[in-house]
Amino acid sequence: MFSLNWIDIGIVFLYFAAMIAIGVAVMKRASKSMDSYFLAANKLPWWVLGISNASAMWDITGTMWLVYNLFVYGLKGTWLPWLWPTFNQVILMIYLASWVRRSGVLTGAEWITTRFGAGRGGELSRIIIVIFALVSVVGFIAYDFQGMGKFSKTFLPWDFSANEYAIIVMGLTAVYVLLGGMISVVITDLAQFFIMAICAVIIAGIAMNRVLPGDLQALLPAGWSELSFGWKLDLDWSQLIPPLQQNLAADGYSFFGFFFIAMVFKGMLVSIAGPAPNYDMQRILAARTPREAGFMSGIVSMCLLPRWILVAGITAIGLKYLSPAFKGQTGGIDFEMVLPFVIKEFIPVGLIGLLLAGLLAAFMSTFSATLNAGGAYLVNDLYKRYIKPDARQRHYVAASYIAQVLILAVGFSFGLMAQSVNQMTQWIVNGLWGGYTAANVLKWYWYRLNGFGYFWGMLAGIASALIVPTFFPSSGLGSLAGFPIILAISLLGCIAGSLLTRPEEEDILRSFYRQVRPWGFWGPVHAAVVREDPSFKRNTAFGRDMLNCAVGLIWQVPLWVIPIYVVFRSWKALWISIFVLLITSAFLKFNWLDKMENDAPAKASGGRLCVTDTSTTTCANM
Repeated sequence: MFSLNWIDIGIVFLYFAAMIAIGVAVMKRASKSMDSYFLAANKLPWWVLGISNASAMWDITGTMWLVYNLFVYGLKGTWLPWLWPTFNQVILMIYLASWVRRSGVLTGAEWITTRFGAGRGGELSRIIIVIFALVSVVGFIAYDFQGMGKFSKTFLPWDFSANEYAIIVMGLTAVYVLLGGMISVVITDLAQFFIMAICAVIIAGIAMNRVLPGDLQALLPAGWSELSFGWKLDLDWSQLIPPLQQNLAADGYSFFGFFFIAMVFKGMLVSIAGPAPNYDMQRILAARTPREAGFMSGIVSMCLLPRWILVAGITAIGLKYLSPAFKGQTGGIDFEMVLPFVIKEFIPVGLIGLLLAGLLAAFMSTFSATLNAGGAYLVNDLYKRYIKPDARQRHYVAASYIAQVLILAVGFSFGLMAQSVNQMTQWIVNGLWGGYTAANVLKWYWYRLNGFGYFWGMLAGIASALIVPTFFPSSGLGSLAGFPIILAISLLGCIAGSLLTRPEEEDILRSFYRQVRPWGFWGPVHAAVVREDPSFKRNTAFGRDMLNCAVGLIWQVPLWVIPIYVVFRSWKALWISIFVLLITSAFLKFNWLDKMENDAPAKASGGRLCVTDTSTTTCANM
């Protein structure tokens, strides 16, 4: 059994104590109001929110999965995060984050009111997005539960089960989230990010010192170092690590070209649907202006670069020192455990404690942001709206404590029932997001979608997301096969629900269109707005936005492969990647950054929606 040195144990405990102390320190400020508790009163700079958002994505479970992907699939494994999809940050950066932030609301469910109004259809659509938000939050907590349990069981010295460790660590994390709200989450996110960045650089340095380029040549199959791919994967581990060949078959990525097309198709639809109602949405709504919301989403991709430095370093060490041990074993190897194996075997005392604190910090960041977002939906969009609408602000903050404890308990229950990290990953990215996509694409780009259509589309999507994936394999093309079925069921619900009921009131549509200024199929609404205000200009940026999104996807790729090329000393590929990054960055500077609008967010005011520019305030009834 691995024995953790008392120095490392002390560092981990010191870190936990410091994070809880931060929650206590900001408790008074955070508890002033719902706005302060869940959005930090919209006073945080965009770069702070961006680092916080990136830190929230840097979790233990996902890092273990990324190490597994790089270890098994090589550079081709770096495409697999598009399953989430990671490139949604590019589309948010280019235009969608600004559209979301113009609402000036507290949660994604409250944002729905700006689109569908406060009538029966609007109320139903708001309720269904709260249900989806809570289901997704519980899913993410169960996902974190699996990774945290595995990780803690490997390192922490007491004789607890993986599930017991997960409950203990997640319970401690919940303390500072409950106390400090968004302010506490963001402050600790910053600390966690810099701890992990330092650890990543140190681990990469150890890897480059201990693993020379020639050490890996005989250990890697042909094609491992190539980013490009064909229709078939063509990686053969059968002679090098026979058990890995079984993993290749079980994962189901053999026809990688087809899998990539399906992954991009799904990813683009999910991305243009906008941010899901979780911590990503909350960071956007917490930005000071729509312009800063775009900046915040842009910096997220750059701030994930240290994560790939860590992944590359851990993988390089694992390939050299664990490959011989894996080769001699038969079956039953959990390759998701490469990361903890490398840490406990090859990282020196003191640095282990710092790295464990950093990895626990990364987990705490994701988990805390998820829990904070779930509390916002439960209190603001259910309790405050339907049960106790006229209470004092401090009462709602107190209610949020109870709400987050309830969410945590349900998440733990589902985490106990889940079998693996991969099982939770595949359900979240392919099943649950399939149910979200259709209604949330149409809400931006088709004026005729009404509250009833949104409700029935989301309800059909959530129901099918819980049922359809059980009929398909939970990996590879099988895991994606359920997505188009779920999408089609949800789309049918959207269209039927909308066309069988009356359109939304014209003043609601006009107000939304003037406020958000989306492009898409808004012709009749645009005509109505122009009749009222002949000076209003249509958003004609569709072509520019799509070109910038395409260039942005290319821009994002070097941000994750450059660290890998540095650690593995692939100098030619490194310089090509740097060149691509510079060219695409220059293009985005001139065609995106320089052309961003500098508008102010809308503010909700007494049941009326008010849009403020530099000189006037225009309001419309909701």
